[in-house]
Amino acid sequence: MKNLTTFRKQATTKLHFYIHDIRAGPNATLFNVANASITATSPTAFGRVNVFDDRVTVAPDLGSEEVARAQGTTTSMDLNVQAYSMNLNFFLTSGALKGSTVTVIGRNQFADEKRELSVVGGAGAFRNARGYAITSSYSYEEVNNYSVLEYTIYVTTPRRCSYIERS
Repeated sequence: MKNLTTFRKQATTKLHFYIHDIRAGPNATLFNVANASITATSPTAFGRVNVFDDRVTVAPDLGSEEVARAQGTTTSMDLNVQAYSMNLNFFLTSGALKGSTVTVIGRNQFADEKRELSVVGGAGAFRNARGYAITSSYSYEEVNNYSVLEYTIYVTTPRRCSYIERS
């Protein structure tokens, strides 16, 4: 092996922010792209697939500073309770980590007050990331079908310690 990078310690980063999920109207950020043959009659909307590109802010107010975009898919995947398979990428849009991503996946059962999802990777400052995310529903506005979701993410990444060139 000619080039070898070694990692000795790990760094943990805590991210805390709010996702603004707008499901209807001219400013919608979530769209239904597919349904199963039973979605319309299923009490859990089984088989519904959505894509989203949500604004992520430092505070629960939609007008607060944007720090990221939450982009990905949700799939309703439980016949008995409302639960979604999440594929979620946090693309950081400001600050020292701008351009970095954190990838989160897992089962999100919305009736639970707190839900835990897995951090399975990332890019940029979060390359080789792992960890977990705790999410909860902060608020819901039924008239506009608008949710604010609170996320706290604990991301562990290796700290690059040395770069060794070998012949």
